[in-house]
Amino acid sequence: MSVVSPPTSEEQLLKRARQLAGLTLADLAIKFNQTIPKDTRHAKGWIGQLVETTLGATASSLAEPDFQLIGIELKTLPLTNSGKPKESTYVCTVPLTNLHEQEWSSCWLKRKLQRVLWLPIEADKRIPLASRHIGNAILWSPDEDEATQLQQDWEELMELVCLGKLDQITSHMGRYLQIRPKGANAKSLTTTLDEEGNTIQTLPRGFYLRPEFTQKIIQTNYA
Repeated sequence: MSVVSPPTSEEQLLKRARQLAGLTLADLAIKFNQTIPKDTRHAKGWIGQLVETTLGATASSLAEPDFQLIGIELKTLPLTNSGKPKESTYVCTVPLTNLHEQEWSSCWLKRKLQRVLWLPIEADKRIPLASRHIGNAILWSPDEDEATQLQQDWEELMELVCLGKLDQITSHMGRYLQIRPKGANAKSLTTTLDEEGNTIQTLPRGFYLRPEFTQKIIQTNYA
């Protein structure tokens, strides 16, 4: 299997990513000797891992941007046949311990979203996984208004987490950002505190960007 060296500049990464435009997932899988699953229901993360391999990402599961040398996060963006994001975009886990240490200025979510390479990919269920095409990559950072709203969403949601009101958080909260359960199954539990400060077991939670927000990114950058 070919091994791609990590990119050393934004320009190099963007050039690599844009060379993928028009290729199919099968094109990438064949190049890197990857087995193509029938669908992603039982192979979650396969597309992202394939693209990481193709572009030379190095972080794997580390709490660092995917392209460590240049501080850029990679996000694949599945699109419907009308060109709209198919689903919310997972960013990172919600911290449920050491909550007194959580601040927007140093939080992992802010660092992940400082600089993002968005890679659109066809996600119409009628198209076999192997035949789905890759779109034109976007390098993005939040503008001042977007950064302000993301911070506001994060602070409002994390206030509820810190108060032990995790069960009161719904996916309807947050303008750009939402919190949703994230676990392989009901047995994937983690520890946090309730409103009385008692230790409890709960499902892990994740921060997700709403499709309306990622659609805004697409419209702005492709206009």
